[in-house]
Amino acid sequence: MLGSVLVANRGEIARRIIGTSRRLGIRSVAVYSEADAGLPFVREADEAVLIGPPPPAQSYLDAAAILAAARQSGASAIHPGYGFLSENAAFAHQVLAEGLAWVGPSPEAIEQMGEKINARNLMSRAGVPVALGSTEPVTDAGAALAEAERIGYPVMVKAAAGGGGIGMSAATGPEALQTAFETARTRAERFFGSPAILLERFFERARHVEVQIMGLNDGRVVALGERDCSVQRRHQKVAEETPSPGVSPQLREALLASAVRAGETVGYLGAGTVEFLLDVLTGEFVFLEMNTRLQVEHPVTELVTGIDLVEQQFLVASGEPVSFEPAGVRPDGHALEFRVYAEDPVRFLPSPGAITQWEQPAGPGIRVDAGYQAGNTVTPFYDPLLAKLCVHGQTRDQALGRAREAVAAFQVAGPKTNLPFHTDLLANEAFISGDYDTTVVAGLRP
Repeated sequence: MLGSVLVANRGEIARRIIGTSRRLGIRSVAVYSEADAGLPFVREADEAVLIGPPPPAQSYLDAAAILAAARQSGASAIHPGYGFLSENAAFAHQVLAEGLAWVGPSPEAIEQMGEKINARNLMSRAGVPVALGSTEPVTDAGAALAEAERIGYPVMVKAAAGGGGIGMSAATGPEALQTAFETARTRAERFFGSPAILLERFFERARHVEVQIMGLNDGRVVALGERDCSVQRRHQKVAEETPSPGVSPQLREALLASAVRAGETVGYLGAGTVEFLLDVLTGEFVFLEMNTRLQVEHPVTELVTGIDLVEQQFLVASGEPVSFEPAGVRPDGHALEFRVYAEDPVRFLPSPGAITQWEQPAGPGIRVDAGYQAGNTVTPFYDPLLAKLCVHGQTRDQALGRAREAVAAFQVAGPKTNLPFHTDLLANEAFISGDYDTTVVAGLRP
């Protein structure tokens, strides 16, 4: 097992990784910016190293500063969490060149799956279903119009090198496409350093379903079930659940098999997620992307399988076998996750500020992964995720009931939060029935 790990992240995910490190007897090293000096993850690590001022480019995205902290602290491994440098192949190469263990897949796998068009082409050749779309980067409006005519309207326009829904939008005709294309290209250049655009067939009613995979040191790739991530605002997830209420046993088998094939195609190692879009009208599913890291929503998989995914990441990175029987994973019950953000619950705009009250729920089936507590300040420099409220029940109805009680008991004062949104979601007939898709939030917040 690894002797020590530097957690190249912040907030709730850094705290989450540090917690498993402590349980396994692995010395943990936190890195933090000046803005985060008072957050719980800094205090809970065995050692903490200041790496720079608040802007991410000068701290959590500063590879040189993070590697210097690893040398200073004597860390033997780096866990990148999610976001920031977690899917940066160049950083993974640097970590390995330093003689450190990288808690993640190979840099080559990150490179192969990091660019959307290359990933689509690779998956198509491997027999994984993909939507009709671009096979080459689209770099000018004329090419975009020609490609859209080939695919057929409506089309989805997105950054080929990016993620997080940044700049992504649907176009129903040539005029809308020109506007969407220019917006996406501008934002792609600014956020991802590449103006390349991908056009894909747009599904008017779709569910966003993803599969958790784990690549083992013996070469096998196993699937640990699916998660439904269709509750989204601005194309960004805000609530997730497993198993998906929109997936039949037969469809689940096909999804899991396709995800395993995707992992095997790139020789995947460690925890990863293969994302699919499911056409509600036809039952067809297509590959969306692969996230070569731990997902924000990994706790729901942990709740139904009893498997600590961070522990498995550490084991794989150590060259060891995982602690569960790969052929014997049988998910038990139902789990939901609700992302608690410091944001306006109607317009979903960030709401930074000092937290004057923090009372989180507890009880059977309740898990809260929090990055903050009373007395902390939410700054404008980072994603405003405060905590993940997760619930487990033997049935979906039991989990929904526990979720309603937990959301009502979660009290945060200071910044605005989206807890009222989750109250409304849990009262929404479509969500309660399980018959919902990616438009469910628009129905709640027109």
